[in-house]
Amino acid sequence: MAIKATSTKQLKSTSSAYLTKDTRADLTARLARIEGHVRAVRGMLEEDESCEDLMTQLAAVRAATTQAIVKLFEGHMETCVKTCVQTGKGQEALGGLKGAFTTLLRQV
Repeated sequence: MAIKATSTKQLKSTSSAYLTKDTRADLTARLARIEGHVRAVRGMLEEDESCEDLMTQLAAVRAATTQAIVKLFEGHMETCVKTCVQTGKGQEALGGLKGAFTTLLRQV
């Protein structure tokens, strides 16, 4: 089953700040683990593993993805939003956060 591509429209940045090097490294590692986990689940499917086992593993992938989102959001708050507030662009940052929350909650 093909996954519907989402819009590639880039959101306007509200800050010149970006995620810290540590946050980017943490996210990179998390995403690599998720990628490996998804490959393993695909292998399970090809090996005719049970539906229950597949669902369990996909739930683990979803949980790992959720944790990556949480980490990204924390990093965003600590860098991008903080910089906006410090430079008098708090309202702009708040608007961006509202949009991000709307997007995330639509996916729940």
